[in-house]
Amino acid sequence: MTHVMTGFVTIVQEGRFQMTDADGVSHLFILGSLAAVEPDQLAALQRRQARIIVQYEPLQGLIGNAAKAIFAED
Repeated sequence: MTHVMTGFVTIVQEGRFQMTDADGVSHLFILGSLAAVEPDQLAALQRRQARIIVQYEPLQGLIGNAAKAIFAED
């Protein structure tokens, strides 16, 4: 089941990133291979403090989620 979250990218490390939602809660994500976003694009979103929408699936047995799609809200 795909979930949706809106927030800001706060930390980027290669294909992993942390996003803070509207309530100030941080969430960990791994960039999925089909997300159509490259790690350097995540870094640019972080620098701009762009508000993004992430479609994701929780990862079983791991602390984090798999980002399936990322859209900037501009």
